[in-house]
Amino acid sequence: MIALHMLEVRDCMSKLLLSDIFDAFLFIEGDITTFNTFHLNGYLKKDFFDTEEALSRFSSREYSLWKEVRTLCYTIIKGKKTPLGFKFVFCLSGENTSRLLVQEGLSFSPEDVRGLYLNLSFDGSTLHCVTGTSMNTFTMDKSLEHAWDTMVQRFFKQKQMPFEVL
Repeated sequence: MIALHMLEVRDCMSKLLLSDIFDAFLFIEGDITTFNTFHLNGYLKKDFFDTEEALSRFSSREYSLWKEVRTLCYTIIKGKKTPLGFKFVFCLSGENTSRLLVQEGLSFSPEDVRGLYLNLSFDGSTLHCVTGTSMNTFTMDKSLEHAWDTMVQRFFKQKQMPFEVL
């Protein structure tokens, strides 16, 4: 687990809310505080969908993708006043988790990994990112945690989102 301080808040917010940079991440949950606090649960309610096409589109995952809720979050946040704060919890998709395991040559199977998380929090002036790793099995091996932390830092550098490690 690492904590990062994002150095260019306005640019990061723009990339988060107005671009597709985070669209492939699963959206676990979020809280946005403006004149009220809005809580969003990313867990998919599959009973809502009535067509087989829609059900098949969501059959392989439990949570919404960020691209499916990004516009709603932007609508809540946009305006003349900066939000008092927000917190978003993202998770790397199963497909991308499997890819990371292979790329890093790690001995874990995808079934061993509950989730690789990215927690973004804004307190009205500063934006922070904290990584997290959750396993389905007990292990003292921190190689996946280190690989995920490194991947997140590479991701932010590639997307030109400057940060400092706290």
